[in-house]
Amino acid sequence: MINKVILLGNLGKDPDTRFTPTGKAVTSFSLATSNTWVNGNGEKQQATEWHSVVVWGKQGEACGQYLEKGRQVYVEGAIRYRSYDNKEGKEQHVTEIVAQKVRFLSGGNGDSLCLYGCFSKPQ
Repeated sequence: MINKVILLGNLGKDPDTRFTPTGKAVTSFSLATSNTWVNGNGEKQQATEWHSVVVWGKQGEACGQYLEKGRQVYVEGAIRYRSYDNKEGKEQHVTEIVAQKVRFLSGGNGDSLCLYGCFSKPQ
């Protein structure tokens, strides 16, 4: 069985990094992906989807340090569904992407930055 997601998009806001009681970093951010097509009337249409991404450990720390709103990133990971009880005691359902590989694109100098398990660096 396979649970694999590949996304290329832009951060919707600055990442949020927290630490577990044992000191392990967990960083979350929202990622926007877009799809463009021409409808039956010849008009260009666009739809944007928002994805919640979670990155653990050293890779999460790097994401929290180097990523910012608007930055383009490549994310490879798995879909996870979970639920929890909110402050009012109501059950909330969450769908998120648990990233295994993150590649930072469109850096300030036009270069990409690959950290922790990314695919090979371009020559």
